[in-house]
Amino acid sequence: MTPNKIAQGAEASIYLENSSIIKERFVKRYRLPQIDEALRTFRTRREAKILQKLEAMNFPAPHLQEFSDTRMSIAMDFIPGPKVRDILLDTQQYAQIAEAIGKNLAKLHDAQIVHGDLTTSNMLLHEQSKELTFIDFGLSAFSDKVEDKAVDLFLLDRALQSTHFQIYPGIFQNVLESYQNTSAQAAEVLARFEKVKARGRNKK
Repeated sequence: MTPNKIAQGAEASIYLENSSIIKERFVKRYRLPQIDEALRTFRTRREAKILQKLEAMNFPAPHLQEFSDTRMSIAMDFIPGPKVRDILLDTQQYAQIAEAIGKNLAKLHDAQIVHGDLTTSNMLLHEQSKELTFIDFGLSAFSDKVEDKAVDLFLLDRALQSTHFQIYPGIFQNVLESYQNTSAQAAEVLARFEKVKARGRNKK
């Protein structure tokens, strides 16, 4: 059965094959071939390692099935359910979802992982369990730096402000409260977040 291409991002093409998602990082012609191969190999291995870590933590994310750093591909479970982006556009009952976002992000950060691309397009509400699930760890990294975690929050803040302006800033405040109640490092990260946000305003 030929895989069905369902999406393409800046770094990879996404295919659906039976109940699996196949992510293939494609060649970037503008890079030197050796650099391109090294980058794609590193990012493929790192994403696979992060998915393995998340599964060991029982974190709501796709389970890794297999990966290949010769084909630059990752196979993972397909998560059935709508994107959080689409749910929030249709409902004002966002507090419960915001609480789950904050809790998930806190668990991620306490495990020394940053997502790197936190948007509501990269979150799904599982069709059966109704569990909030994070997807697309292509830009994720292992990091114990407070700055990196604060930047993760800043990216989420900007994404919510631009995509869900009708319910912003309320939704982000709910996220922050949940994050603060869950993360052991919350005070330090939130203090740094305010500095990151101030830098963002100064650049404007």
